[in-house]
Amino acid sequence: MTKLGVVLTDRGSRYAVTGASVRSRAEVDAVLAALKSDRAYAKATHNTWAAILPTGGLKADDGESGAGMVILRMLEREGLSDHVIIVTRWYGGKKLGGDRFRRVQDAVRAYLER
Repeated sequence: MTKLGVVLTDRGSRYAVTGASVRSRAEVDAVLAALKSDRAYAKATHNTWAAILPTGGLKADDGESGAGMVILRMLEREGLSDHVIIVTRWYGGKKLGGDRFRRVQDAVRAYLER
């Protein structure tokens, strides 16, 4: 698992990105459990994620409606399969509107460029 930590902030919200190689939903769940074993990540407002597995694409918004699809589309464009990317957001008190999707994209881009 590669945890980049907080890669950007916007109006008080902080975004972190994590990724790992996975081949099954069980492995995705194990990565999520390992991430949430860190108390800071367990207390985060959202841990949105997507993965492209041999059985197809999976995603979860974790309350950040539409964010999982943003991650999934970026994985598809990169051709990155057998991998999960998790974008964590700690809400900073101000709604970001559509900018929240740009921040998710920025976080995923930071991971892909590492």
